[in-house]
Amino acid sequence: MSEKPVNLNRFRKDRARAEKKARADANAALHGMTRAEKDRAKAEAARVARLHALKKRDDD
Repeated sequence: MSEKPVNLNRFRKDRARAEKKARADANAALHGMTRAEKDRAKAEAARVARLHALKKRDDD
């Protein structure tokens, strides 16, 4: 048996706080980029899409 009573509200609030922090960190990674980083990521995504389209087969 445990020695002290457990406050379930504290655990619930701690878990909610941790989830909120994780979501905030994810948003900061997405929206916290500089203009140059955003442009570089956009160019990289376009390059990957272009390479993918080039490897696509035409069965006509």
